[in-house]
Amino acid sequence: MTQDNAPAYGLWSLVVINSLVFIIFAFSFAKPQSGRDWRSFGAFSGFLVALFAEMYGYPLTIYLLSGWLGTKFPGVDFLSHDAGHLLEVMFGWRANPHFGPFHALSAVFIGGGFWLLSAAWSVLYASQRAGTLAKTGAYARVRHPQYVAFVLIMFGFLLQWPTVLTLVMFPILCAMYVRLSLTEERDAAKTFGAEWERYASQTPRFFPKLGASGGDAAPCLTIAPTRRPSREQQGP
Repeated sequence: MTQDNAPAYGLWSLVVINSLVFIIFAFSFAKPQSGRDWRSFGAFSGFLVALFAEMYGYPLTIYLLSGWLGTKFPGVDFLSHDAGHLLEVMFGWRANPHFGPFHALSAVFIGGGFWLLSAAWSVLYASQRAGTLAKTGAYARVRHPQYVAFVLIMFGFLLQWPTVLTLVMFPILCAMYVRLSLTEERDAAKTFGAEWERYASQTPRFFPKLGASGGDAAPCLTIAPTRRPSREQQGP
């Protein structure tokens, strides 16, 4: 990341291509159907567009922080693409940022989020067709795995390419997903009644219990200790 690196912005075709690739990829897993589904997916899509607009289009964050960045990290060309990986720069990683620790960790979060999104959809789709409550697979660990997946993916992108706009959007989207989850739970309680109450009492909303088997686990069976019959019961 030296002055020899050429500027890598104003590439709006890459903004469009990358946005479409990730949005379509997520859509193939999430498959929104209801109005709530479309709102959650639309917010997630907006996050991706804002991210790639700064990654390849206009580096708003770099310009806003240019004075501080130039003073704190002299000799770094912040108009180069590599320098846009701000966490790698700020923590002293001067080699290729695509092989840096934050970029590697971001790949884990993004890949894990897409995997969870796919796993959750397969269970939800089968339950919707059968008219039953989704409570197996990913839904046996948390009640809203799809929202968890969206947050994991967004957090992964923040580790890879933090921007002022996406940092502001992230907590707002998290709060929106919490509100949507509460609305969905009220609807599920009306539809499934006692079955939902039992499932919700055993399964966390967002954070899985370590070592727990999830909401679809069978109740434990206890065996009462045997008692020896009395002399009268034994007979002669």
